[in-house]
Amino acid sequence: MNSDEHADTDGSVPVSEPSQAEAESLTEALAPAASGERIGSLDFIRGIAVMGILAANIIVFGQPFVAYVDPSTFLVDNGDPDGWMWLTQFTLIDGKMRGLFSVLFGAGLYLFMERAWERGASRWLQARRLGWLGLFGLIHFYFIWKGDILFLYSVCGLASLMFIRMKPTNQMVLGMIGYVFGALAYSALFVSLYAFTSMEVNDDADLAAMQTEMGSAVDELLAEGAVETALKQSGDYAGFVANNFSEHGTMPLELVVQVFIETIPLMLIGMALYRMGFFSGGFARRKMVLWGWAGLVGGGLVSLGIGLWTQSTGMDFFATNLSMLGTSVLPRLAMVLGFAALLAVYSPGWTGWLGQRVSAAGRAAFTNYLGTSILMLFVFHGWALGLFGSLNRPQLYLVTVLAWVTMLAWSKPWLDRYRYGPLEWLWRCLTYGKVFPLRR
Repeated sequence: MNSDEHADTDGSVPVSEPSQAEAESLTEALAPAASGERIGSLDFIRGIAVMGILAANIIVFGQPFVAYVDPSTFLVDNGDPDGWMWLTQFTLIDGKMRGLFSVLFGAGLYLFMERAWERGASRWLQARRLGWLGLFGLIHFYFIWKGDILFLYSVCGLASLMFIRMKPTNQMVLGMIGYVFGALAYSALFVSLYAFTSMEVNDDADLAAMQTEMGSAVDELLAEGAVETALKQSGDYAGFVANNFSEHGTMPLELVVQVFIETIPLMLIGMALYRMGFFSGGFARRKMVLWGWAGLVGGGLVSLGIGLWTQSTGMDFFATNLSMLGTSVLPRLAMVLGFAALLAVYSPGWTGWLGQRVSAAGRAAFTNYLGTSILMLFVFHGWALGLFGSLNRPQLYLVTVLAWVTMLAWSKPWLDRYRYGPLEWLWRCLTYGKVFPLRR
């Protein structure tokens, strides 16, 4: 019986007080991967994903959260009068980068355990690692930005550990079934909400009252956004943090409840793809290219149609929620897997200056993700540059490009000198309870 199975039966694997032999094994496990051990495509795809996530999130960094689903709530003219920039982001970016990151996270979960098992560690080591990630996520949420996904990944990662010993084909089947079930459930929910808010109530007082109540919920959401806007623009950081605790204290758990049915299946799919060799040349190149373009183009066309329909409703609030959280979820999977396949196939050839820097940004993805949020505090909050609410969509995209330049500029020079990104190093030290060398 291996150590992982032993831990599952009686929980006797010593984590807090390891033996000398186990400590040496853990030290070896933490040694930076040699260049030949790394899977370059994972680093490159992770770099693309962390850059793409910023492109999706930039609207809610610089404008109220509700502006993400309702462009009319921009505090300035949004600079996109015909809605083509919104449509492009909806079709190519929204949800796709987070989905890609979720697949990669699942692959990373298994990769970590694969190396831990080789050295006699158990999945309890991964659980501790994910526990620290959850703490990072809560700090991120309450003190920096409430669009955090790290706590979500921590909880969903812990749940995914229950399935980590499954055969890869079973992981794939379970992931696909779970994702499709979740997509259909989301669609049914938001279709019913949209249909209800759009129906003619005539003289039915009860239905009219219910519609009014739903409209009041939207008004309440807008009011909450106004409070947050005032805090950010005034530079009242203490008030901003206090508001996050008092008004949004349970929001991290609410987010888990809302999207775990999408996130856990994607992690299982990522585990299965990694084990099948998807990221390391285990599939025929021709098939990968065919599947990749089919998923990207097919899913993209469906997403485009959904976006055009949304615009035809005049960007109705409930129609936009239906499109973003409901009907786009299934074509999103096709696009996520299409992106992953094409990047896995083509990234080995992208070894030039830009390709190396994108891969470096992916190796330091944790630092880049949290570092971007910290950078945006300085860009948008009133105690710094104070640009919150003053930039339109094109200007926010310019901020995104400048942040990308920053990611690409620092990541490679840092990793040329140091073994890990700053937060990656801290996370490892906390996981193993030991300070490890940082400088090469």
